Amino acid sequence: MPTTAPQPPGTGSHTARELASQPDCWRRAAASVTAHLPVLPRRGERVAVVGCGTSWFMAQAYAALREHGGHGETDAFAASAFPPARRYDRVLAITRSGTTTEVLDLLAALKGTVPTSVLTADPDTPVMDAADAVAVLDFADEQSVVQTRFATTALALLRAHLEQEGALPAGVGPLEQAALDAERAVTQPLPAATRDAEQITFLGTDWTYALALEAALKMREAAGSWTEAYPAMEYRHGPAGITGPRRAVWVFGPAPRGLADEVTRVGGTCLTGSGDGHGASDPLADLVRAQRLAVLCAEERGLDPDRPRNLTRSVVLAPDRG
Repeated sequence: MPTTAPQPPGTGSHTARELASQPDCWRRAAASVTAHLPVLPRRGERVAVVGCGTSWFMAQAYAALREHGGHGETDAFAASAFPPARRYDRVLAITRSGTTTEVLDLLAALKGTVPTSVLTADPDTPVMDAADAVAVLDFADEQSVVQTRFATTALALLRAHLEQEGALPAGVGPLEQAALDAERAVTQPLPAATRDAEQITFLGTDWTYALALEAALKMREAAGSWTEAYPAMEYRHGPAGITGPRRAVWVFGPAPRGLADEVTRVGGTCLTGSGDGHGASDPLADLVRAQRLAVLCAEERGLDPDRPRNLTRSVVLAPDRG
């Protein structure tokens, strides 16, 4: 059954409760690495990781962690943009629902040509027969349309595997520390500058750029907010043009030298790490703060964070639609 946790103060949505349960989900995923070894990429394999939406961003984060940790060449693609002529030793798909059309179509096209693995939340879906090996993280499944804990738990499982193999890049801490940081992130007050901001630009470097993309997506999905995301060093190459009063820059991981001063000089707010007196948080825990902000902004605007406008839990297309 899915993991539950006390809901954060002042919120009663499924999304809020689900995002609060992430530290426990991450620990449970880490404890399951050995059981899921047949699904996980092996050291030295050339791997492509695919997904859609949030799952694609988790694929990007993992690809950067794996390759830069020396585990093997790793690419990440939206399932609809997989390059059919490129050859891999394994293709790993991340899909919460197990019903997403683009993922199922890709797995069908790859059948018998390359080993395929899947991380999913629902064992009663077509993806169980579409891939060669499947890991079901049903304890991290969600009722909300908006993904929070399944996506980060899939990344936690993959990260824990790299950690066991001694293959995390320099500067990436243990997953347990990320869980501890996330426990604080669930309850700490959010900076007023973020709740009052009319626009937020999320930045990241290397694997944390994918977290910045996901944070921006959460704000758009749940709260309909104007958000953007870029690699941190790209901020000066155009995105800085919109920064000013009531606009914030949120950096996952260390900020480039001088960036915070450049943001504040034009009246913007720059946020890095936790800002709670405990030092910098793990970037995965910082994503929990962005998820909370998305829920709070949605509720303040009279929106339902569990049922975002124009979105469904899974994108299932008719056969004649592309």
